[in-house]
Amino acid sequence: MDIDLETAKALGFPKPAYTVVEHERRWLCREVPHEKVTLTERITDLYVAGSRLRLREARPIDGRPARLRLSRKADIDARTRLVTSIYLPEQEFALLAASLPGRRIEKLRHRLQSPTGIVLSIDQFQGALGGLTMLEAEFDSVELMTDFVVPDFALREVTDDPRYSGGQLVAHGLPESR
Repeated sequence: MDIDLETAKALGFPKPAYTVVEHERRWLCREVPHEKVTLTERITDLYVAGSRLRLREARPIDGRPARLRLSRKADIDARTRLVTSIYLPEQEFALLAASLPGRRIEKLRHRLQSPTGIVLSIDQFQGALGGLTMLEAEFDSVELMTDFVVPDFALREVTDDPRYSGGQLVAHGLPESR
């Protein structure tokens, strides 16, 4: 972990062995480059009320097994966060999905061919957030994040705009000025 242990403890992550440091940037997009898509998943995120918890259902549209997990996230800054997750079987996921209070976001996530050490995906939001399309890039290191060349289908970086975080989108909807 490349985060100060006292900061991690203050955010509720006392055991670094169970914590991942995530480096991420986001951009608004004009389109999905379908020729670069390697996998598409239907994702439903439940942001649990009054917490930093998110329950995620990610079901590949090609019928591959779902990835179901409960995650807890805390931001160090706009580009760095701590994450811990528990992967769940269908029965336990269904129990939590039916009983936890919160708000949901639905989207299609298109995973793209990506350079080594970088995971690129495009989210096409559904429902009340329909029309919002964002590129998300996750990096194995700060160096990869700093040196990243933005693809031509990305319009405007929104990493530092908190209105485009999942928690803010679920609570407040689409930002008025996009």
